[in-house]
This record gives sequence, C-alpha cells and structure tokens, in this order.
Amino acid sequence: MEDQDLARVIGKNIMRLRKMADMTQLELAEKLNYSDKSISKWEQGNGIPDVRILVQIAEIFNVSVDDLLHENKDKPVLPKKTRLLRRFIIIALSVGLCWLVAVICFVFPGIIAPDLRDTWLAFLYAVPVSAIVVLVFSCIWGYKWVRIVSLSVLIWTVLACVYFTVLAAGVEASKLWLIFIIGVPLQLLALFFFVWWKRASSGKNEK
Repeated sequence: MEDQDLARVIGKNIMRLRKMADMTQLELAEKLNYSDKSISKWEQGNGIPDVRILVQIAEIFNVSVDDLLHENKDKPVLPKKTRLLRRFIIIALSVGLCWLVAVICFVFPGIIAPDLRDTWLAFLYAVPVSAIVVLVFSCIWGYKWVRIVSLSVLIWTVLACVYFTVLAAGVEASKLWLIFIIGVPLQLLALFFFVWWKRASSGKNEK
C-alpha cells in the first residue's frame, strides 16, 4: 500500500473512531498533546502519525494498531442525540438499581424486625452511591461538568450520611454539625483541580 493510500485509510479510521466516541478533534488533540490542526491533517489523509501516536490512538479507542492501518467497513455512526439518549438511559438504569437496593434495604428489615428504626437511612446512602455511578460514567464519556457536579454531590452527601448516622446511633455530639466544614476545603480542592485540569489541557503546546 502506498503512503498516500495508507494516510487516507488511517485518517478515515481515526475520524470514524473519533465520531463513534463522540469526541471532537480538539478533545482528541488534548489527549494526544497535539493540536487539533494535526488531527484535521491526519483525518484528511495529508499526513501519517508516527508509531508512538498510533499506539496512543489505538489505546484511546480501545482498538489495535492493525485496526487503524487497514480498511474497515464503516460502522454506522449514531446521531449525537441518539448516543446521548442511550447514555442517559444507561445512567438512569444504573442509578435506578441503586435506589432499588435502597428500597429493599428499607422494606425488608422493617418486615423482619418492625421495631428496627432508622431504615430510612438506606435512601440517604443511595445518594452518594448514585453520585459515584454518575461520576464513573462521566469520567468514561468525558462529561467534565457532570463530573464536577457529581463529585460535589458525593462530597456533601457523604458528610450528610456520617452526620445522620451518628445521630441515629444516639451519640451525644453537640458540635457534630462542624463535620460539614470538612466539605469546604474538599469542594475547593475539587473545583481547583477541575479548573487547573482544563487550563493545563488547553495550554498544551501545539505540535
């Protein structure tokens, strides 16, 4: 295969995989520490990434380097709205499973031991667990703002769980509310990391 044909095949595969991953040229460029102009050039078949970059691209899209080098029948790329809907359904079902477990933990202990109190805490615990689920999916799919929101919810609801669990245990702690002060530096650290990460990504040198 001639270099021009190879460049065209690689560029076509990069574009197909990038669109299937719902990733912009800029987002892919940031992951590779290259400029979006380089990505555009490769996708147009005007250049071939070196072996190191091909390996990185293969790892990002979870394919082999061989998949990038050979002609592939284009798999249908779903419209963005369809992909977003599917991802929303996946998250909703996962979060719904967390709340189903919470309902079971609330109902069955009450049936088996009617005198058992504070089973309502199961619903409170379901909130940070749901936040973890959303956080994981947002990291996988690269939803930055969803990531920081779910992390914030996780921080404050974990503290709330600790607070109400201690109260439910009957422990005397008049200044227990001070535990929420811990959330302030944690929240600031989360915001700082989020802002710093965005600036670090956008400030990478063009190659």
